[in-house]
Amino acid sequence: MAAPLSDGERRKQISVRGIAGLGDVAEVRKSFNRHLHFTLVKDRNVATPRDYYFALAHTVRDHLVGRWIRTQQHYYERDPKRIYYLSLEFYMGRTLQNTMVNLGLQNACDEAIYQLGLDLEELEEIEEDAGLGNGGLGRLAACFLDSMATLGLAAYGYGIRYEFGIFNQKIVDGWQVEEADDWLRYGNPWEKARPEYMLPVHFYGRVEHTPEGVKWIDTQVVLAMPYDTPVPGYKNNTVNTMRLWSAKAPNDFNLQEFNMGDYIEAVLDRNLAENISRVLYPNDNFFEGKELRLKQEYFVVAATLQDIIRRFKSSKFGCRDPVRTCFETFPDKVAIQLNDTHPALSIPELMRILVDVEKVDWDKAWEITKRTCAYTNHTVLPEALERWPVSMFEKLLPRHLEIIYALNQMHLDRVAALYPGDIDRLRRMSVIEEGDCKRINMAHLCVIGSHAVNGVARIHSDIVKNSVFKDFYELEPEKFQNKTNGITPRRWLLLCNPGLADIIAEKIGEGFITDLSQLKKLLEFIDNETFIRDVAKVKQENKLKFAAYLEEQYKVKINPMSMFDVQVKRIHEYKRQLLNCLHAITLYNRIRCNPSKSFVPRTIMIGGKAAPGYHMAKMIIKLITSIGEVINNDPYVGDKLKVIFLENYRVSLAEKVIPAADLSQQISTAGTEASGTGNMKFMLNGALTIGTMDGANVEMAEEAGEENLFIFGMRVEDVEALDRKGYNAREYYERLPELRQAIDQITSGFFSPRDPGCFKDVVNMLMYHDRFKVFADYEAYIKCQGQVDQLFMDPREWTRKVIRNIACSGKFSSDRTITEYAREIWGVEPSATAIPPPNLPRN
Repeated sequence: MAAPLSDGERRKQISVRGIAGLGDVAEVRKSFNRHLHFTLVKDRNVATPRDYYFALAHTVRDHLVGRWIRTQQHYYERDPKRIYYLSLEFYMGRTLQNTMVNLGLQNACDEAIYQLGLDLEELEEIEEDAGLGNGGLGRLAACFLDSMATLGLAAYGYGIRYEFGIFNQKIVDGWQVEEADDWLRYGNPWEKARPEYMLPVHFYGRVEHTPEGVKWIDTQVVLAMPYDTPVPGYKNNTVNTMRLWSAKAPNDFNLQEFNMGDYIEAVLDRNLAENISRVLYPNDNFFEGKELRLKQEYFVVAATLQDIIRRFKSSKFGCRDPVRTCFETFPDKVAIQLNDTHPALSIPELMRILVDVEKVDWDKAWEITKRTCAYTNHTVLPEALERWPVSMFEKLLPRHLEIIYALNQMHLDRVAALYPGDIDRLRRMSVIEEGDCKRINMAHLCVIGSHAVNGVARIHSDIVKNSVFKDFYELEPEKFQNKTNGITPRRWLLLCNPGLADIIAEKIGEGFITDLSQLKKLLEFIDNETFIRDVAKVKQENKLKFAAYLEEQYKVKINPMSMFDVQVKRIHEYKRQLLNCLHAITLYNRIRCNPSKSFVPRTIMIGGKAAPGYHMAKMIIKLITSIGEVINNDPYVGDKLKVIFLENYRVSLAEKVIPAADLSQQISTAGTEASGTGNMKFMLNGALTIGTMDGANVEMAEEAGEENLFIFGMRVEDVEALDRKGYNAREYYERLPELRQAIDQITSGFFSPRDPGCFKDVVNMLMYHDRFKVFADYEAYIKCQGQVDQLFMDPREWTRKVIRNIACSGKFSSDRTITEYAREIWGVEPSATAIPPPNLPRN
């Protein structure tokens, strides 16, 4: 088969990346050489590939700066309502290529770099991922920033500039080993430190009630230093800001120790303050009640709210005062979106500022707070809900504890008035959970302190209303909404799959890039033989490219003609990577049993990180690698089946594997995955989905037609019924011979001959306390995988289903999601008008 075109070669013939005008190319070359010269003048004669990357990054950044300044100027003059997206995670990945795509510079840069004898793709590979997130929640925040800029909203992302992001995963002897992600080691060309906006954040201390009001005194101060990263919209000259805070010790930190003469000790102790922004907590869907984590949560909230209020007071408003003192209009000018409960302290902190500092009346302050804040719930798993010990608050944030008690009293008084004598309802709805250790339920705090609460897919929002927050829904049904998640088509189609983007643009034009619903126009071409062939050809090229990457990076050889069966996501019991393992073992046993029979060749790829403290997740990785070790080295199997663990799954690897996938596995137990967004990326990139009726899979099936996905297994109602009846794993083990064989092989050490008892914990969990009912869906899953094989043997029919899926994926653009947030929660209207570019006059 012919070697695939490199992306560089393909870009020459691609429409969606813009024509490389000669002027643009010359300008990029000139700018690149200038940056390179100044890099080298400083210290070296010979340029390294990293020097070339930085020269290009600075060249592209130059194109952003004028637009960035003009956008902020535009907001200052027009004073629109500002949207503040608060999140402890922003999983941004790489920035260079995304910036070139959104500024329409990709072809010019490609040509300029080519003329200089360099390869753009090689330079792109040098950039570190900004891994400031764990998974879905952090990546969603990144997609939302892209959409908010593309829709012309005056939006700001606020978070923490972690010195160390999500750990790098190494696989050693089949086990996960974590290493620190020192992503800032070589510097970050995309951020700008803003020391002039540094702000103090207070911890500990005590509260004094005086006639002049409440004072929080004797606190320890940590400084929050902002770093700004530009967020460009797609070809609209809008450049918004992501502001991430870094912790700095004040110069008088530990003054007492200075005075006691231990100067060295005192300076070394500055680390204690600066540890706040040192490292991202690597848990996905799991609450770890550590004091440092609570400090991080308050740190981002306290710094951000001061910044929001400073901007509110200094903006023009058509009002004469240099400083705004009346907060009546605050909710008309400010919207704060809480990405899960992690920034929940925004609610008591805003109350503290309004009441204690700005002297606003308590009831008025509460009304302002509620009208300003809105809360997005991301999970229904009980172990993920944040429940902080009151004792920790007492010590760290004593004034906030008082405020939370007062808010809770107000809330419970209202409930008691509406439901007299219903003591159990009061207990269920309280923000404070009584017990051995009194705790603050942050989700309850968010619900009472917000004017809107949303889930992230229809089925999840229904569960939120009917189960998680049932009592709150009965009290205030109008608060509860659904906002089905989405993904940005710029990164997840244009950037990662230029071949597919191009054949789509050839057929329907480029409008789909900012209006993904236009993909519906592809339904006309579902029987067009040329288009069917083109879609299949692009997929095959992507598969060849990914196979080459795997061979180059990890020395694994795979059959590019096999079905690429992919499950990439965080490792978690509820996501049921174990079900995938059982299918792999079942296929293996069938091949061993009948080696001469023809099988549909498959390459099963599983990737994802396990939280370092999550024993079962780490055992699951070891099981996957052990199964691969046996299957991949069995001569009877040959090219029919391979099991590959994709090491260090991250945004930049997702951009490579997703366009190459044939089958996307979305197999969580119904009712556990709030939405999922990987599912949407695979659908948009021409993979078919095998999945349960969970999260956004339900809406994907609704959009494309259930017959165009491989849907299997229990629905939420079936899971609930099985819970009532009592789930008995042994029943399935006894009844299903192939399941029994697979489990017996794991138990006996067939996959771990060196350590036969290696997987006893996994088997014990599956047999006796599996909350996620893997065996209950095994039979339906295996049968459904058989249907996948059948269809894969008919490439034309398979590709027709692929086209239908792509054509029906338009709903899952984050542009649609953000438009709904804007209109239904924030009360602002997206704008299609581009800001004039820096080289044109402002009006």
